[in-house]
Amino acid sequence: MTTKSIVSILNKLRALHESLYTVSMKKTDILKSGTVTELDELLKEEQSHLAAIVRLDEQREQLVTAYVERATNERRSGRVTMTDLIDVAPEEEQQALVEARERLVETIERLQVQNELNQQLTFQSLQFVNLSLGMVRPQEQTTMNYSKDEVQGIRQSKGLGSFDSQA
Repeated sequence: MTTKSIVSILNKLRALHESLYTVSMKKTDILKSGTVTELDELLKEEQSHLAAIVRLDEQREQLVTAYVERATNERRSGRVTMTDLIDVAPEEEQQALVEARERLVETIERLQVQNELNQQLTFQSLQFVNLSLGMVRPQEQTTMNYSKDEVQGIRQSKGLGSFDSQA
């Protein structure tokens, strides 16, 4: 196994994240327009992207761990990172790994920003729906009638003692 296979997986991960970013951009447009059926279809597409990313990332993690353990001749108990890999990779392969990691991180950061925008738009949509429902629903009416306890002469205490005076 070489670092080229890991770089290849990193590039595939970046491509999947780019595709997910495109889906996220479409999601923004749909959230602005309020088309629920289109949003439902897009969410299904988004879920398939996420499932593919998870599978590929697990594969990347296994390859990185195997490579680092083989290069160091020691079993790692914790999570092995890309930095660990870069540290043990041959010098001529380190640059390709660094560049692939940086492109992936850059893509993920753009996706995070877009997802934050979508989250805000979703929250605003929910606020609008709740406001609309509040205007349509009949308001709870307060009555001017006495309650049963008040008619029978039992008063509700408002936290005051038996004797309330000001000195």
